[in-house]
Amino acid sequence: MQPLSEYPRPSLVRENYTNLNGKWKYAIRSTDKKPYGWDGEILVPYSPETKSSGVNKTLLPDQWLHYSRKINIPNTMDRILLHFGAVDDFCRIIVNDKVVGEHWGGYLPFTIDITEALKPGENEILVTISDPSDTGDQLRGKQTLNPGGMYYPAQSGIWQTVWMEQVPENYIKEIKYKTDIDSGKVNITIIAPNPDNAEITIYYEGKEIAKGKTDKKGHLNLTIPKDELYLWSPEHPALYDVKVKLPDGDTVTSYFAFRKVSLEPDSKGVLRVFLNNKPYFLHGLLDQGYWPDGLYTPPSDQAMLDDILTAKELGFNLLRKHAKVEPERWYYHCDKSGMIVWQDMVNGGGKYPSWFLTKLINMAQPALRRFPDKFYKFFARDNKKERTRYYEQLEDMVKTLDKHPSIIAWVPFNEGWGQFDAKKATSLLKKWDPTRLVDEASGWFDQGGGDFLSLHHYFYPPYIHQEKNRTVALTEYGGIAYPHPDHLYTDQIYGYGTAQSGEELSYRYNNLLMKTILPRIKKGLSALVYTQLSDVEDEVNGLLTYDREILKLDKETALKTSKALFNEFEKVSS
Repeated sequence: MQPLSEYPRPSLVRENYTNLNGKWKYAIRSTDKKPYGWDGEILVPYSPETKSSGVNKTLLPDQWLHYSRKINIPNTMDRILLHFGAVDDFCRIIVNDKVVGEHWGGYLPFTIDITEALKPGENEILVTISDPSDTGDQLRGKQTLNPGGMYYPAQSGIWQTVWMEQVPENYIKEIKYKTDIDSGKVNITIIAPNPDNAEITIYYEGKEIAKGKTDKKGHLNLTIPKDELYLWSPEHPALYDVKVKLPDGDTVTSYFAFRKVSLEPDSKGVLRVFLNNKPYFLHGLLDQGYWPDGLYTPPSDQAMLDDILTAKELGFNLLRKHAKVEPERWYYHCDKSGMIVWQDMVNGGGKYPSWFLTKLINMAQPALRRFPDKFYKFFARDNKKERTRYYEQLEDMVKTLDKHPSIIAWVPFNEGWGQFDAKKATSLLKKWDPTRLVDEASGWFDQGGGDFLSLHHYFYPPYIHQEKNRTVALTEYGGIAYPHPDHLYTDQIYGYGTAQSGEELSYRYNNLLMKTILPRIKKGLSALVYTQLSDVEDEVNGLLTYDREILKLDKETALKTSKALFNEFEKVSS
């Protein structure tokens, strides 16, 4: 059975595509030259470090990982596009011994037009990959060659879907949407070699709502009738379907939503997050996005959806995607299900000085909270080339994900990991995407910018004080460990306080939220991110076990506390 066979790009769908997930040949060598022989087969899109790949070997920083796959191409006049969801970290793509492209960065999709290298009949695709893991300065998230605690096993290679499309010469590359909930207007821009006179039709639940054709630059402005204007929210995740047809035949389907997020004072003058012009309380979970047999790659599309639905069923309306960018289908499921997302940028930089970034900052807060991040050495950011590449990939992440209404905030830096010039990153994010909020420096090393006073507190109650231009968010807290005896994956236990049973975990969770968190809502606390959705390796502070088989927190307790938080927010903000 082909793994992850679903169409990988729901925001721009064509009927004509070929999913290339499945068995490829692989080899691990000390050189980037094409190997003379192969070590065996690997199941794409699982990294060689995973059990699901069938390889279960770690790619070392001085090694190269090679993939090979044969494809059959008909004698066609169409262009052939080869898409990769994500490849960690550097890769070179070779078709029939011709280099067709290279890519740096292990977390974002990329596309290569391979038409000129192809021939009718059988063709060979080679992918050659290197990954320095945590010995380099590139973006790597929580991967390490020596996992333990809050850092997880390294992985490499192809870890998201590989697929092909046949497209005409004039094909739709992208669709951009700008919506205004107050006027009901949507501005649509078609990116194509010739976007003139594209026919666009908007539907809601199968009913045609609006229709028009683009101008020479691919622009079209449409107004949705007031009685057909539905706003996206977790309670009502309204999505409009779109069909776009170019005059010369390329046709795609897509979707968008009307949704507005802002910071405004509530009825008491306290600055809050507003969703669709109303104060809105954010009650969320930290989500690492790891799986026991696939690491970064889920066992199925349904498994991703199940995580999201479980969080909703417990009364949460937010997931903070931590130090990882997911496949687009994960964001699609959040859009469809009504799950708000805070999206972290993946962290990079050199070897982190834990004495400074973890130990000293925790002992010396608040004295060091505003320590300036222009001193690159303290943050392992001496490498100027990688600082430049960070900005390039930050912009690429925004351009890749900005179509998803579920995402309402960007998080450029977390707890000082590879942090530098955070105010500049915030300024760029606001320039690239003025429609979303920015959590400039989640946790500490606060440079005073962005939209949130962003706090991490595991060991003592947070001190909440209101600011003039930022609202208060507790972006990590809790982390109570419960090592379920039948669902452990290592001998080590990591968390912030340990419960001995599910009952004790539920009691401590309820006590924390009702006695420590709830009273601070009236003081200005507007958003919460509890650590965390699921266990990961040693880190057993999840509400779910790593294999997702056991919900460790009592569901009724979770729902009761969630309801109490929302009721308190409604009372103090209305």
